[in-house]
Formats: sequence, C-alpha cells, structure tokens
Amino acid sequence: MSRAINFRNVKSPRKSTHKPAFDAQTFLDSAGLARKVAEFRKKETIYSQGDPANTVLYIQRGGVRLSVANEAGKEAVVAVLAPGDFFGEGCVAGQPLRTGTATAITPITALVIEKTEMIRALHHEHAFSDRFITYMLSRNIRIEEDLVDQLFNSSEKRLARTLLLLARYGAQDEPQRVLPKVSQETLAEMIGTTRSRVNFFMNKFRKLGFIKYNGGLHINTSLLSVVLHD
Repeated sequence: MSRAINFRNVKSPRKSTHKPAFDAQTFLDSAGLARKVAEFRKKETIYSQGDPANTVLYIQRGGVRLSVANEAGKEAVVAVLAPGDFFGEGCVAGQPLRTGTATAITPITALVIEKTEMIRALHHEHAFSDRFITYMLSRNIRIEEDLVDQLFNSSEKRLARTLLLLARYGAQDEPQRVLPKVSQETLAEMIGTTRSRVNFFMNKFRKLGFIKYNGGLHINTSLLSVVLHD
C-alpha cells in the first residue's frame, strides 16, 4: 500500500522537491529482474484466496482491491492499491497459499515476478532489499493506522481519510488528485459502513467543495479539514 500519513503533522499538501523513497520501476527496469507483463480487465480476479502463492506483482497502471473472506463467505476489503504498489509479497515470507483475493477495480497492467526471482533479488541486490523492506514496514504502519482509524473515528472521518490515502496525500511523490473509479460499495466495505452512508457523505463533501466529479473523482486539499477536525 501507499505510505502512511500522519494527519496531525499535515498542514497543507504541496509539491515535494524530494524523490520518491522507493522507485521500484527504475530498479525493475535496470536490474535485469526477470518478470513478465500481465494485463487484467476491470473486475477480473488476479488471484483468489487459497490459490498457490508463487508470484509477486507490481502495479504499473490501474487499481487493485485486496479482500479476505471468512468461512461463512462474508468479505471485507483490506486495501485498495495503486500504481507503484506491490502485492502478493507474502510468498516471499513463506506463505504457501494466498491469504486474500486480488481483483482489478480498473483495467490494470502489472509486472509478475516469480517468487524465486524475487528472493534472488532480495538476497543479491542490497539496495533493492533495503528499500523494499522500508516500503513494507511503511505499509505495515499504514495497516496499523487503518485499524486505529476503524476503532476510534467516525465513518465520515474514515471516508475522508481513505479518499486522501487513495490520492496519496502525505507521500513524498506528487499527490494523485484524480482517483481511479472506486465504487461506493467498495468504499463502504473499506471503512466498515453502509453504501447509503458513503453516498450521504460523498454528497456532503461535494456540496462543500471538498471533492468534485469531472472525468473522475477530484480530491481538494480542503478535505483534510474533515480529518483534522475534532
């Protein structure tokens, strides 16, 4: 997932002069890492929970939804990923089977790296290994913050935070102000509420000028006020 945001320290998003902390695409292009390019249609399943875990994927274009289901079939969305994100990396840590399902929420292009090749790169390409570990630790911090958000914040704040995270506010690279299309059902699953509540808050955000629809969902920096307001 994308880098974690500490909203208490965010004053106003601005264009960063720093380079991204982890430019995986540059490494993948230069290191001779064996991989193949795969394309998936919107709503196509990339892999399913319980499938053999033998590849790591890197998103070049589009968006991916990660979800898990319990024995009764109830599903929960645990993440929405964007270009620049890895997924399926659990196989490198020894997971024999996929612990969740990955679904394309838009048409996507992804690099598919075999587990053995990824392990080789992590063992022999030390700069890549260091950056990849930093990336994964940052994503784990984000997951912890998501849990705290789910436990203690209102659904309105959770929705605002989710939209900002999807737009990558707080990351060192340039924020993505226009989001790929994400359904209200998916947003509701992500923040643990109903679609009708998401629809209510999205209309409220639009009327207040926090978001707008114009060839995509545009996120205004003023949406931060919803998260920062006590």
